[in-house]
Amino acid sequence: MYVSNPNIRIPENPDTIVWKYLDLSKFLDILLSGKMFMSRSDKFEDQYEGTFSEPTYEEIKKIAENNRPFLNNYKLNREKVSISSWHANEYESFAMWQIFTKNNEGLAIQSTIGRLKEALEPERTFEQYIGEVNYIDYKKEYIPFDDDFFPFLFKRKSFQYEREIRIITNVSKHNLSLNEGLKINVDINTLIEKIYIHPKSENWYKKLVIELVEKLGFDFEIEKSDLESDILI
Repeated sequence: MYVSNPNIRIPENPDTIVWKYLDLSKFLDILLSGKMFMSRSDKFEDQYEGTFSEPTYEEIKKIAENNRPFLNNYKLNREKVSISSWHANEYESFAMWQIFTKNNEGLAIQSTIGRLKEALEPERTFEQYIGEVNYIDYKKEYIPFDDDFFPFLFKRKSFQYEREIRIITNVSKHNLSLNEGLKINVDINTLIEKIYIHPKSENWYKKLVIELVEKLGFDFEIEKSDLESDILI
C-alpha cells in the first residue's frame, strides 16, 4: 500500500508520466504473477547505493564514536530496503532504450505518478513509499539522515540522466531476509497505461507482444516506439 511521507519529495502532479524499460521476460513475469519485482538496494550496479556523501559520513562518524549501533543500523538498512526504479519523462528516452533493453527487443511501460499510487493498493503486507531521486556532488553536498529512506533518495550527479522516481519499501519490521529482492502485489490494469515496443524491433516482435498480452486477458494500448516514425520529406 502506498503511504505518504512528508519528508520524501514527489512530483505534485499525479499525471506526471513515468516509464519502466524492461525485457519481455520481466514484463511477462509481471502479467503472469500480478506482482512487481523490487530489487534489494545493495544489488544495484551503483556501489554508492544507499550510502552517504562525504560531509554526511563525517558527521555520522562523530555520532557513532560512542554509539556503534547507530552506524551499523544504516549499513544493515541496505539489505532491508528494496526499490523499483522508474524514469520520469514526458517523452520516450533513447538512452533508456539503450541501457535497459538488448538485441533490439524489449518494451517500455508508460504510467503516471497517480497510477503508481493507486496500483499499489492491493499490497497489504508491505508499506510502499514513492520518492524523487536527488542528484548531488557526493564530495561536497550534504545528505540528511533524519529519515531512514534519505540515503536511497540521493545519487551522484553522473546519474542525472536517469531522472529517477523510486518505489521504496523497508522490510525490517517484518523480520524478513531478502535475497535478490522482493515481489509485491500490484493492480496491473492500473499500473500500465500504455506499452511501447522497442524502436528497432521487427514487426513479428510487436505482433508477438500483442498476442501474448491478449491471451493473458489484458487490453493495454500497444504501440511501436515513436522514435521509429517514418521520415517526412
